[in-house]
Amino acid sequence: QVQLVESGGGLVQAGGSLRLACAASGGTFSSAAMGWFRQAPGKEREFVAAVKWSNGFITYAHSVKGRFTISRDYGKNTVYLQMNSLKPEDTAVYYCAAGMYSSTPDDYDYWGQGTQVTVSS
Repeated sequence: QVQLVESGGGLVQAGGSLRLACAASGGTFSSAAMGWFRQAPGKEREFVAAVKWSNGFITYAHSVKGRFTISRDYGKNTVYLQMNSLKPEDTAVYYCAAGMYSSTPDDYDYWGQGTQVTVSS
């Protein structure tokens, strides 16, 4: 059973940076990719970024491209999301997920508990 544990959320002013981490354990190699999603109050969960374990292929949502960077540490089974130039509209609960290399939440089988990111204006 894959377990995902996120860390690194918090409160930051607009224009600031945060780095999220997601540590995976238990059966990681059966998952092709790791992704980050976010969900703001009253909104649907939306894709942020994904990275493929085997070759490092990366994809981003248009809204974060150029500001966020996803990376993986294969040896530590950990995925990071470096978030720069944060905006108030980035405020959400951020979730990491393991599954297929996709931007669709339904393609991911395992989810972390989520970490709150709040960006003040």
